Amino acid sequence: MKNRMKKILCLIVCVVSILESFAFSPVDSVNTLMGTASTFDFSHGNTYPAVARPWGMNFWSPQTGENGSGWMYTYAENTIRGFRQTHQPSPWINDYGTFSVMPLSGELQINNRLRGRSFSHANEVAKPYFYQVLFDDGTKVKMTATERGAVFVIKFAEKSRQYVVVDAYNNGSSVSIDTLNNRITGYTKSNCGGVPTNFANYFVVDFDHDIVSFGTRTNDSVMQHSLKAEHFAVQAFAEFNIDTADSLVIRVASSFIGEEQALLNFEREVANRSFADVASATKKEWNEKLGRIRVEGEVIPNSISTFYSCLYRALLFPRMFFEYNTENNPIYYSPYDGKIHSGVMFTDNGFWDTFRAVHPLFTLLYPEITEGVLQSLLNAYDESGFLPEWASPGHRNCMIGNNSISLITDAWQKGFKNIDEQKALKAMLNQALAQGRESSVGRNGHNDYHKLGYVPYPDYPEATAKTLEYAYADWCLATFAKSIDADEVANDYFLKSQNYRNLFDSKLGFMRAKNRRGAWIEPFDATEWGGPFTEGCSWHYTWSVFHDVEGLAQLMGGHSAMAQRLDSVFTAPNTYNYGTYGFPIHEITEMVALNMGQYAHGNQPIQHAIYLYNYLQQPWKTQQRVRDVLVKLYAATPDGYCGDEDNGQTSAWYVFSALGFYPVCPGSAEYVLGSPLFKKATLLLPEGRLFEINAPKNTPENFYIRKALLNGKVFENNYLTHTQILSGGRFDLYMSNQPNKKRGVSIRQLPYSYTSNKKE
Repeated sequence: MKNRMKKILCLIVCVVSILESFAFSPVDSVNTLMGTASTFDFSHGNTYPAVARPWGMNFWSPQTGENGSGWMYTYAENTIRGFRQTHQPSPWINDYGTFSVMPLSGELQINNRLRGRSFSHANEVAKPYFYQVLFDDGTKVKMTATERGAVFVIKFAEKSRQYVVVDAYNNGSSVSIDTLNNRITGYTKSNCGGVPTNFANYFVVDFDHDIVSFGTRTNDSVMQHSLKAEHFAVQAFAEFNIDTADSLVIRVASSFIGEEQALLNFEREVANRSFADVASATKKEWNEKLGRIRVEGEVIPNSISTFYSCLYRALLFPRMFFEYNTENNPIYYSPYDGKIHSGVMFTDNGFWDTFRAVHPLFTLLYPEITEGVLQSLLNAYDESGFLPEWASPGHRNCMIGNNSISLITDAWQKGFKNIDEQKALKAMLNQALAQGRESSVGRNGHNDYHKLGYVPYPDYPEATAKTLEYAYADWCLATFAKSIDADEVANDYFLKSQNYRNLFDSKLGFMRAKNRRGAWIEPFDATEWGGPFTEGCSWHYTWSVFHDVEGLAQLMGGHSAMAQRLDSVFTAPNTYNYGTYGFPIHEITEMVALNMGQYAHGNQPIQHAIYLYNYLQQPWKTQQRVRDVLVKLYAATPDGYCGDEDNGQTSAWYVFSALGFYPVCPGSAEYVLGSPLFKKATLLLPEGRLFEINAPKNTPENFYIRKALLNGKVFENNYLTHTQILSGGRFDLYMSNQPNKKRGVSIRQLPYSYTSNKKE
């Protein structure tokens, strides 16, 4: 652990020195409004402009939607109702522990439906470390954040009354006004699920000017001069009398542990700190984290802004759900057992999305986060009996699979050994052999899966998708078990990792559902969404065999036959059958809008499929299609995503793909080659090592790799290993406008597959 921390500190020093020497500020390329032009019916990202530290415990965002709406900020709106401390990882999951601060010039309006103030995007600045807006009435708000706090500067409109409303939301909340210290304190229990009954978020809102008048509102009753309110839904308001040449500074901090900890967080992070000081420190933090990748030489206009906007999103989640006590040691409120524990906890992550690229990005460039995530996974197991799969902040009944197993195995295979390996194996086995209170925790249908070799439908919803995900998780479990000499477990689960074969219909060439008698479910329509699949159809899930593409190819009749079938994904009509959903869900609408056949990049199940040509001796097709997606489906604009952004996954796909490689199978420690988007990219690695990707002849037309050199030697493989990148060096790519159909076509140059001649 000490050696790893030394490496991390060395990396940070290296990044900072390089940033300073080049006067490089990647955070200024970020547009946090990317993805905010979304609605319930159609997603362009479903994001909000979070002002935060990377992986911060709290984010802050302007709120255009009403209280309780998952669409907290939408670009089409022109009214802000508050500035909200948020922990929302997705509008579909919604928020918890949330409250807001809203300055008002003129008439006092407390109800969130009435207190909104209009604004224009022309008078808005949105950066990761800073948000500023000028309301149409002349009120100006600036906001910046620490990990557990925030600082506001309010310039009220001239010749108007001056108020601040603190909204503690609903589900049981409290506010107290301290006129002696000019503070409003309280707690909110506002929550959309996933916490014990004793959950609360305790907050401190401190003003640098005297409160001259005050009151509270409980439900619909306003009480002037009331100092305290505690009810289902409460707000507090304070009035000020500030000279028009002056501004009001508001400092905020909060805690999930208690009132005293909230005050400690306040003193540690924001007390006596100026807005400029906090904003500068937060900007520096973002530059250090974003600066671990430097891209140069745009091939496509504005792609540097898109790249760093995506990287920003990838570094928001999971969030640090821990705080520091008086001895400066990490402690946390557990959303699993409701107790206070020593150590770290990370949350707000759906591993069904993020196992694919977000966490592999961390293992490569942000090892300190991977260390914390691994510890928090086992902490959650200790406190709940299960590893989390979708946590916000505790277990949520959402999505499928056992991708916590993927996270542990991938990190372990890449050298992260600072965990109790026997506990990790026990936790993995429990995840595969039991189900928690929520069907998404553990393994839904585990008895039938282990008995039949698949999850039967319609006995279990999404059964075919679950079978495919469980088979991959079994391979991950087996890989981990073998690495710690648990050979009996490894052999058992390597066999189970082949269960995907049980649901492949060789006559039709698709993955299908079976009932418990072993009969195919009829009728079959490859375009039918839902039913045995999760947010997709057979066109998407047929490729979900991350660990054994070679085995899938053999089922399809060989490399050429599978490549033709993969081609058909992009040439088939973009028709659909909405199936058990009963209506075209937004993922369907977004796929149709892409006009890329049955390819649905706006959702996760098929995002890796473009890279599978590398396994089929046709890598040039990956290069062409990756570049097509990078150019057409992303932009640093409010409508810049082609579907849900999902905790950084769709962004991490872009980050990896723009660098020129992608982790198709986490756990294999390989990155499959694509087509880089820049003329040069530099990865800043631990101990000051650099890995440079150079493609000087890269242009919009030159997206094919003609030749590759790794550290000056001809490189023919269709993949890079984690060790090759982490060791540092230079990767030279000679780009062309014509495919090289002689490179990467040998069997020995293909990426890992379980069925191939590579031995476990």
